[in-house]
Amino acid sequence: MSAASKITHFNSNSTTDEVLAGVDLSGKRALVTGVSAGLGVETARALAAHGAEVIGAVRDLDKARRVTAGIEGNLRLVELDLASLASARTCADRLLAEGEPLDFVIANAGIMACPFSRTVDGFERQFGVNHLGHFVLVNRIAPLLRARARFVSVASSGHRFADVDLDDPNFEHEPYDELVAYGRAKTANILFSVEFDRRHRGRGIRATSLHPGGIPTELNRDMTPETIARLHEPLARLMAEGKTAFKWKTVPQGAATSVWAAVIADEDEVGGKFCEDCQVSPVRDGGDATMPGVCSYALDQTRAQRLWALSEAMVGEKF
Repeated sequence: MSAASKITHFNSNSTTDEVLAGVDLSGKRALVTGVSAGLGVETARALAAHGAEVIGAVRDLDKARRVTAGIEGNLRLVELDLASLASARTCADRLLAEGEPLDFVIANAGIMACPFSRTVDGFERQFGVNHLGHFVLVNRIAPLLRARARFVSVASSGHRFADVDLDDPNFEHEPYDELVAYGRAKTANILFSVEFDRRHRGRGIRATSLHPGGIPTELNRDMTPETIARLHEPLARLMAEGKTAFKWKTVPQGAATSVWAAVIADEDEVGGKFCEDCQVSPVRDGGDATMPGVCSYALDQTRAQRLWALSEAMVGEKF
C-alpha cells in the first residue's frame, strides 16, 4: 500500500478490524493506557487479536480484569494512576526494569469536564491526569521505544474549547471552568505529541495525536448534568439548523483512528500532526468543535516547547 493510499483509504465509518485487516502484529509490543473501559479496551483487543503483545495500564485492576476477560491474545495489565506522579513513575520503572522494547504507545486514558479538584500532587485534575501523568510515564519509558515506534496521544476536538494557559495551568488566578480546563488539557495532549515527535524523530520514532470522534463511553462519568447540557445544547442546535453532519460513532469506529495512526499510517504524514477519521486533519481556526480540523495553536512548535519546559518544572523532572 502506498503512502497516499494509507492516508485516504479509511474514513469515519472504518472500524479497528477493518483498519487492521490482514495485518500481522506478531512480535510487536504495545502499551495502551486506560484499558478498563471504552476505547482503551477496544484498542487493546484489536491489537492483541492481530498478534501484538499488549500491556494495558489501568487505575482499577479489578475492573480491568473483568472487562478484558474475553479478550483473546496476549494482554497483561499493570497498575497506573495518572492522578499520581508516584504511580506514573512506579509503572514506568517497572517497564524499564523488564527491559522489553515497545513498538506502540497509545496514551488513551483521560477524564472529561469534571468538577474542580486537584490530583495528589496538587495539579488541577484534568491537566494533571490527561497531560502531566502521561508526560511523566511516556518520557520515562522513551528508552524502550524501538526505531520506527509510534507514540499516539488521544486528544479531542475539545481542544477547540481553549489553548493551554502557560501562566495559570492550575486555575490559581481565574475562575475554574470545566470545559475550558478540558480544552486546555486536550490542547496539551496535542502539543506534547508535537514536541515529542521533534525530539525523537532523529531516532526514527514518530508521534501523533488524534480526535477519536464522538462516542458514548464512560468519559462523561464525572460530568454534572448541567455540564452535559451545556456541552450538548450547541450540538443539538447546530443539528437542528442543518449546520453540522455530526454523528455518533461506535466504540470500534472510535478506536479505529488510534490503531490506524499507530500501525497503518505513513510515519512522515502523521508525525507531528493531528488526525481524525483515519485521516490527517486540516489546520482550521474558528468554528465549533463538531467541525473537522485542528486549531493552529495546538500545533505551534514554540508553544509545544514552552509547554514541555513548564511540564518539566511542574513535575520536577527533566527529559
